[in-house]
Amino acid sequence: MASPKLRSNLRQYHRWLGFFLSGIMAVYAISGILLIFRNTDVLKFQQQEQRQLVPQLSAKALGDELRFKGFAVLEQNATTIVFKQGHYDKTSGVAVISRKDYPKVLQQLVNLHKATTDSPLYWLNISFGLSLLFFVVSAFIMFLPKTKVFKNGLKIAGIGFVFAILVLIYGS
Repeated sequence: MASPKLRSNLRQYHRWLGFFLSGIMAVYAISGILLIFRNTDVLKFQQQEQRQLVPQLSAKALGDELRFKGFAVLEQNATTIVFKQGHYDKTSGVAVISRKDYPKVLQQLVNLHKATTDSPLYWLNISFGLSLLFFVVSAFIMFLPKTKVFKNGLKIAGIGFVFAILVLIYGS
């Protein structure tokens, strides 16, 4: 059983870490909401770019070079390849790409959730996850196991756990 001093210290750590993480949680909440609408054009703007590629690429090589999801050639002739996102001039090697995307700041928020080990952001994601696990554990250690608050807390946590599992099973 945890000592009263440990409980008191955990309350203090829980409180200060909670205040610190509230800012991080706001950023994660906003980026999570953005990700829900990533398959739509919400908050996306038309952007055009030119890429200098090697001249005389075939349609397959162009697709491999551009690496677009769902790349498909719409029409092709001796000098031009037209694809869903733009066109490619075979003689000059210039590809003009037109697509809708988030502004730079919003794109960085979306990338926060998509961080992999190739990105330095993954340390923030790991730290955030570990901090949330600390909240889970410390929330129960702060109260005596025989108290009503502790028992109700376990029930509510159990309901939340079952709810999350049901959403995972039936939400897909």
